[in-house]
Amino acid sequence: MKKVERINTIMRYINNRSYFTISEIMQEFNISRSTAIRDIREIEEMGMPLEAEVGRDGGYSVMNNSVLPSIRFTDNEVKALFIAFMASRNQQLPYLKSRQSLAEKLLGLIPETQQENLVLLNQILLFEGTNPNNPDLLDLSDLPHPMLEKLIQILLLDRHLLVTVKEGNLISSYPIYLLHLYREKNFWQIEGFDLKEERKKIFLVDHLTNVELSPMKKRVNKKKVLEKLRKQEEVNNLVIELGPKAIAQFRKYHPLKFSLAYTNPYQTTAILKTHINVSMPEELSDITNWLLFLGEDIKFKIVPKEIKKCLQERSSTYFK
Repeated sequence: MKKVERINTIMRYINNRSYFTISEIMQEFNISRSTAIRDIREIEEMGMPLEAEVGRDGGYSVMNNSVLPSIRFTDNEVKALFIAFMASRNQQLPYLKSRQSLAEKLLGLIPETQQENLVLLNQILLFEGTNPNNPDLLDLSDLPHPMLEKLIQILLLDRHLLVTVKEGNLISSYPIYLLHLYREKNFWQIEGFDLKEERKKIFLVDHLTNVELSPMKKRVNKKKVLEKLRKQEEVNNLVIELGPKAIAQFRKYHPLKFSLAYTNPYQTTAILKTHINVSMPEELSDITNWLLFLGEDIKFKIVPKEIKKCLQERSSTYFK
């Protein structure tokens, strides 16, 4: 790390700390004591008021948020930001309406001589979901649901929400504690804990008609919610072993909540344990399609008869 970068990073490190020591700076930034002392002196000269405390365990006190240097990005950091920004095209992400101004500001972070590299990257790199003839084109179907931004703004204030959902011809409201907001299978979804029924529920953001802070006085904390959910956890009814080819397929795509437990140090074999709600036709169809996607390099240890039947109807490979 260059000296200027290091000093700026140290300033941000100590800015929100009421107290720090030279030893902490040495350990955090892997620098010598003399270098740490020189850097602290330069930071003091830049205007950050530090008060030294003498003694064996002495350190420095700093007035919180007194001075913060302007953030400077390295050339590689700007490239990383720009590529990540490019990859966000057509991903149904909120806050991306002003893409042109965002791109111009990113370009403005680096000298003009280096801007050509970003323009070149924009011309060369293509990501899944983009139009190869016009990568900057945003299809209407790829724009996020307008309720998504409102939802994010509210949940940043409080996780206790009242969501109103249209389910068929019915409109229902649920007081929930929001656990996660995630995107899977091209849909944004809310995973929430229903505060009345005290169980987990999943809602599609596309089905929301309104979201607001919950008027309920009852408040819960995340720890208690997770404790209740653990007690409600269903027994794993699908257990499969995966070989190297199936693991490669798993890495290409897998349901968000699925995770592998590798069974050897080379990560060439693994086991997957999960629960499938076989009473839901859509979930049953999805898991069948996904298991076929994994290919033949899997072995079933436990499998519900409903999944077994679906696989037998679709393929004769798995159960001979």
